[in-house]
Amino acid sequence: MAKKGPIGFFDSGYGGLTVLEEVKKVLPEYDYLYLGDNARAPYGTKSFDVVYEYTWQCVKELFNRGCELVILACNTASAKALRSIQQNELINYPGKRVLGVIRPSAENVGKLSKTNEIVVLATEGTVNSLSYVLEFEKHSPGTVVNQHACPFWVPLVENNEFKNEEGVQFIKKDINKVLFDFPNIDVIVLGCTHYPILLPVLEKLVPSHISIISQGEIVAHSLRHYLKRHTWLVKKLSTNKTCKFLTTENSAVFESSVKSILGLDLKAKQIEIKTH
Repeated sequence: MAKKGPIGFFDSGYGGLTVLEEVKKVLPEYDYLYLGDNARAPYGTKSFDVVYEYTWQCVKELFNRGCELVILACNTASAKALRSIQQNELINYPGKRVLGVIRPSAENVGKLSKTNEIVVLATEGTVNSLSYVLEFEKHSPGTVVNQHACPFWVPLVENNEFKNEEGVQFIKKDINKVLFDFPNIDVIVLGCTHYPILLPVLEKLVPSHISIISQGEIVAHSLRHYLKRHTWLVKKLSTNKTCKFLTTENSAVFESSVKSILGLDLKAKQIEIKTH
């Protein structure tokens, strides 16, 4: 009998925890292993090649720790690395699967817009990749997809500076530009898993007729449907309701930051990623 393993979650930092929390609500029976590459974050401004290299190193780390399925709970990694990993690397890892967070949004968000016009807020890397535009063309071709890069938002979250006055002004400046540039939108997609952490601020700045969509819930329900369709994969997943956390940063720093940013009490283990 083949050994069963946890579902792996990868992000460059803390944002993927917003997705993991929603997945645990929908699929509480599984074991989860989260890896945050906090020491090398943020990914949003890094080149395609660097993001691909870092992401693949971390996916391999999760594979080596028994994960049969890995979720890239990071939009930049999903945009810049997912397709290449699926096409080029998984040939050598038969039976293992890597999924991202962009396609589920493209499959579900279009139907939420009455004006058929949305805006995706994301990192520069995700915006420049055009991944959202291309995925919506495939899965929701009637939706006009605008994009706006918010390069300061991830550092604001990672450094826990989004609650102070200066941080709020950075966020307000981006929102005001979005509202001016795209007056017909009625849906804002938070195209970075860090951004839901900013929801208390965003809800005060965005008019009530515009829906703000976080990806966690969408990804959670999409994963549930995926597992229903891939019962062979379910047989490889362990179900002890555990959740463990790894970080490339100092574990005490990780734990403290997660507590102050997300209000979660957890224990993490620091690891070193093998770069070859």
